Amino acid sequence: MKKLAAAQKREIAAIAAKTDATIDFSEMPEVVDWTGAEVGRFYRPIKRPVTMRLDDDVIEWLKSYGRGYQTKANLLLRHAMEANRLIRAKGRGAA
Repeated sequence: MKKLAAAQKREIAAIAAKTDATIDFSEMPEVVDWTGAEVGRFYRPIKRPVTMRLDDDVIEWLKSYGRGYQTKANLLLRHAMEANRLIRAKGRGAA
């Protein structure tokens, strides 16, 4: 890997020292249209192998959609987890 020159190091240090208030964003317009954005595109959570005992009909249903049945099971569980978090958060806010 190529080492940085002294001038490059000084430039990086100067940029790192800036606060949000001192950065000029005038040539960088704010993004107001996020319709093409992909949520979680670069998010890769840590995976951990587990052993679960599931009902046979549930496994068959997951496998009926083709390859990736474990990924589908994870997606369904994540959806349930996030829905539960929203319900709990609303419950705390109402109290």
